Amino acid sequence: MKVVVIGAGVVGTASAWYLAKHGHEVTVIDRREGAGLETSFANGGQVSPCHAEPWANPMVLPKVMKWLGREDAPLLFRWGRWDPALWAWGLRFLANCSKARALRNTERTLRVAIYSRACLQELRAETGIQYDQKTMGILHVYRDAREFDHACHAAEVMRRHGLERLPKTVADCVAIEPALAAVAPELAGGIFTPGDESGDAHKFTRELAALAAARGVEFRWNVPVLGLVKDGNRVGGLATATGTVTADAYVLAAGCDSPLLARPLGLRLPIIPAKGYSITVPVDNHAGAPSVSITDDEHKMVYSRLGERLRAAGTAEMAGYDRSLNAKRLSMITSHARRLFPDGGDFDRAEPWAGLRPVTPDSVPLLGRTPYANLFLNTGHGTLGWTMSCGSGRALADLVSGREPGISLDGLGLERF
Repeated sequence: MKVVVIGAGVVGTASAWYLAKHGHEVTVIDRREGAGLETSFANGGQVSPCHAEPWANPMVLPKVMKWLGREDAPLLFRWGRWDPALWAWGLRFLANCSKARALRNTERTLRVAIYSRACLQELRAETGIQYDQKTMGILHVYRDAREFDHACHAAEVMRRHGLERLPKTVADCVAIEPALAAVAPELAGGIFTPGDESGDAHKFTRELAALAAARGVEFRWNVPVLGLVKDGNRVGGLATATGTVTADAYVLAAGCDSPLLARPLGLRLPIIPAKGYSITVPVDNHAGAPSVSITDDEHKMVYSRLGERLRAAGTAEMAGYDRSLNAKRLSMITSHARRLFPDGGDFDRAEPWAGLRPVTPDSVPLLGRTPYANLFLNTGHGTLGWTMSCGSGRALADLVSGREPGISLDGLGLERF
């Protein structure tokens, strides 16, 4: 069967890989000049089922109120813009803040994330792919005792769903990652997830695209997609700047562009862009830079060691499709990184980046069928696109192929909205 995948980020490329393994004739269309050049390019680097707790939860509302109007807020909504999609998304976000819905959404996200981590490990064993990966776990650190207590309860919920998460004392945290010694007096404790990983998502996507091409996948670069062509209850083609491409099935894996492409078909995908920032710092002192991937819960920052580089990433800015670098927010994440790891690298040579993450109101991806018989969704993974890429791609390929996916897709589709 001929299948067109729209988008060559980590999710689209993983989809193409698994579709090719199932024997399909796959073409990937992307407007950029290579794989993984948008959201996957310089993200936080974590493969983190431990981050499955949704943004929408009972504890977030007081925080959002406290953060209103603050340019240094970890989660910044620019409500002054008249954007009906943002306001509609915000109402759905509020509706998902109840305890019951947060627990339900945690289970749905964990289901995909744990499966995906296993798929990544299997793919790595099969291909030998290298991407500056580390399999040393992820350590969350907390400064506030109340936040740490909440995290311990959330960790118990995740343990019940199969994710090993272990509460740790401050001394334990420093033993796991000695580079935290300088800030140990500020900490209240930590949660360690030994099975989680980290790695360079862009390098992985680029290498996987090469492996997919060797399997016969065709990548068409620098091809802007103009729209999906409707043909009754099916998609009849993909209109691009270089002509119309036809196939038997179409996979929409275009991240933040997905709702724009789906809208002319009458499909309303509740996805908005959340801009995230990162800096990539050359490591010049191995003892001062972390080897274990770290999440700083208070500042919503993550840190991953990528070979001789330290990636520091965080914050979310709801500002539409603006990809520009906000100097204040870059300064903020640089300041947080210097404070946590003062000897972590040469911060004067840090490389800044910003990218857009496709976020749903419930933090659960859109994965599955649509009302159009030959159009499938694999999008809306938010900050966990790297984490869920392989599992989403494999489940999607199974669905397209008429096979039973390795996980239940209940609650992951567009029908929940």
